[in-house]
Amino acid sequence: MQPRNMSMSGVVDLAAVKAAGDAKAKAEQARAESARQGGGGAVSPASLVIDVDEAGFETDVLQRSTEVPVVIDFWAEWCEPCKQLGPLLERLAVEYNGRFLLAKVDVDANQMLMQQFGVQGIPAVFAVVAGQALPLFQGAAPESQIRETLDQLIQVGEERFGLTGIVVDASAGDADSAPAEVPAGPYDAQLETAAQALDANDFDGAVRAYRSVLADDPVNTEAKLGLAQAELLGRVAGLDPQKVRTEAAENPVAPAAQMAAADLDLVGGHVEDAFGRLVETVRRNVGDDRDAVRVRLLELFEVIGPDDPRVTAARTALARVLF
Repeated sequence: MQPRNMSMSGVVDLAAVKAAGDAKAKAEQARAESARQGGGGAVSPASLVIDVDEAGFETDVLQRSTEVPVVIDFWAEWCEPCKQLGPLLERLAVEYNGRFLLAKVDVDANQMLMQQFGVQGIPAVFAVVAGQALPLFQGAAPESQIRETLDQLIQVGEERFGLTGIVVDASAGDADSAPAEVPAGPYDAQLETAAQALDANDFDGAVRAYRSVLADDPVNTEAKLGLAQAELLGRVAGLDPQKVRTEAAENPVAPAAQMAAADLDLVGGHVEDAFGRLVETVRRNVGDDRDAVRVRLLELFEVIGPDDPRVTAARTALARVLF
């Protein structure tokens, strides 16, 4: 899904409000103290991605954020979009070579952290810079836009807080522990083509590529999720959000107006709102209109993933209004 705030304008505004000069001085002082205590040395690439819990948050995130921006990935095992976004963020953490640190937080095991950050849905990505929490985006997003956000985050960290990152020792890894190379699957090339099209905002191209995979393998999970996301992003690409919201408010029973608003809800991370809107629209319509809304709701279920509890709840609500 498209992130809600990829411009990073919130980071810049917050930095100004929080007196960036003071934060920069504190960051420099903390790095100097770490150096005196023998810290600040080179780390291995594997150390750029860490699992964080509530007990270690102060040390692993807040303290580390005085030397490098810390990107926090809120995820859960049952979250299908998390399974796409998580590996991408991990790969970028290694590729960026110490310019940011990735902290992964399992929301099921760390409910307090989830509440403190105001996480409404996952995946959700935040950053902590010099002790300050900043929202980045919610939901999966094309790699190109994630890179843009990370570049802006790093720039803010350098210019306003003096964060220069951490030194990575490429030789620090254990060659014997490197994962075995996984053989390419039969549809890897097509799925990669689809992903590249999605990154380039070529939603029609991504749809064609995913459908090509599904034509041969109708149960391919990655292709089903990718297709649902590509179709959703293609539908919202040309929408005027204000106009859509107005039409939905003025036409509470109209299927087209409510489906467009539900698409925007989902892209914005308001999953329950999107599902609830369409369940209610199914209840208030009959015939072909009702069926069209039902099908759209099932498509949105694919975007979130069948194991998400919000999907389970919405399926139950849908069954009630249908039967």
